Amino acid sequence: MAKALFATDELCGFLVACALVRPSRSLDDMEVKSVKKKLKDKAFARGVSRDDVYNGAQELGVPLDDHIAFCIEALRGVAPQLGLNGPASS
Repeated sequence: MAKALFATDELCGFLVACALVRPSRSLDDMEVKSVKKKLKDKAFARGVSRDDVYNGAQELGVPLDDHIAFCIEALRGVAPQLGLNGPASS
């Protein structure tokens, strides 16, 4: 359980930040490729530990792309509660 929480904590915060700067303000159209591009931008969501994101996936023994995709899909299930299901949710 501790590994799973460690692996998802920073990443989920990062995904929310990614969604908030998207024109759609939604997780529905978010792709792994765009998240990985934002991860490389050290100025974006500066408070998120990239090392924790990478190490979390490694500790779970899953490829980073798969971990990101899994977390995006999980957050989509609660997107309305997070206000991340598009402009109509505002």
